[in-house]
Amino acid sequence: MYKSVLRPLLFLLKPEQAHKVTVGLLRVAMAIPPVRLLFQKALEVDSPSLTQNLFGLEFKNPVGLAAGFDKDAKLIDEMAALGFGFVEIGTLTPHPQAGNPQPRLFRLPQDSGLINRMGFNNGGIHEAAKRLARRKSDIIVGGNIGKNKTTPNENATDDYEQCFELLFPLVDYFTVNVSSPNTPDLRQLQEKEPLFNLLNHLKELNQKKEHPKPILLKIAPDLNESQLDDIIEICLTVPVDGIIATNTTISRESLQTNAETLQQIGAGGLSGSAIRQRSTEVIRYIHQKSGGKLPIIGVGGIGCPNDALEKLEAGASLVQIYTGYIYEGPALVRDINRSILTQHTAYAGN
Repeated sequence: MYKSVLRPLLFLLKPEQAHKVTVGLLRVAMAIPPVRLLFQKALEVDSPSLTQNLFGLEFKNPVGLAAGFDKDAKLIDEMAALGFGFVEIGTLTPHPQAGNPQPRLFRLPQDSGLINRMGFNNGGIHEAAKRLARRKSDIIVGGNIGKNKTTPNENATDDYEQCFELLFPLVDYFTVNVSSPNTPDLRQLQEKEPLFNLLNHLKELNQKKEHPKPILLKIAPDLNESQLDDIIEICLTVPVDGIIATNTTISRESLQTNAETLQQIGAGGLSGSAIRQRSTEVIRYIHQKSGGKLPIIGVGGIGCPNDALEKLEAGASLVQIYTGYIYEGPALVRDINRSILTQHTAYAGN
């Protein structure tokens, strides 16, 4: 029904309008107990064999919602009823910001992809914290944190610290986002010295807590092997609890969409099927180079169960979806979990 009826209707709208409509429909539908129960029965795959224990947390299944879909923590309870094992909110910044000028989100239907240059548009950590405090479900929630656009890189640590301290009681793990291509100079924080200083500072803050929370690093798919080696070294030295691989790419290789359309769209991060292979390559490289010492959440180009299985076989322990969810619909979560149960040996053998 989604691909034959709902998606064509939503795709008549501009992408951001379609997202707002989707959010509204979900909130209304999930507020009706019989409808919520119907979705749960249709989409949840309840099996102990899907349970994954990672960095001190127990995930009921390994399929999560990637950051970006629910930036402001408005849909946590709704997503919990749609079969997800965990939800990552954000990217959140200390102060509200409007993001980049519209239009800033574009569909690439031929590639089942999106290009976005949203620019960390969000209502700020204080508004998100109020919603997090009201959530009813016990689904695992990750807090994806970043810096405000107007904050210079030399002061970026202050922004991440503010996010960390305010959200600490309200989320289950943190994701440090230094890999979005849509905030000026943000990716410079992936360089060796600034990245070590940032992660080490957050780690020190974390260790002062009675019950520290897992800290993960989200990286770009555009890093070369030397840069990946530096990141692996830093993550093992600090140490951080895991890596999320990968964010969107600035590359436009292997796209079916014509060059003229891409030129009209302009800059932004590409997600969807075109980045599947590179994302998997990064996962495999990190897994092998670290000797499996760094837990990995695999994200990028997952549009069907086999794509998720590919990430798991490459070394990921969990996966996240976003663009594939927009193109394939809610059944994608269920179908991935069913395939993991029957085809992925690491889970099927539990």
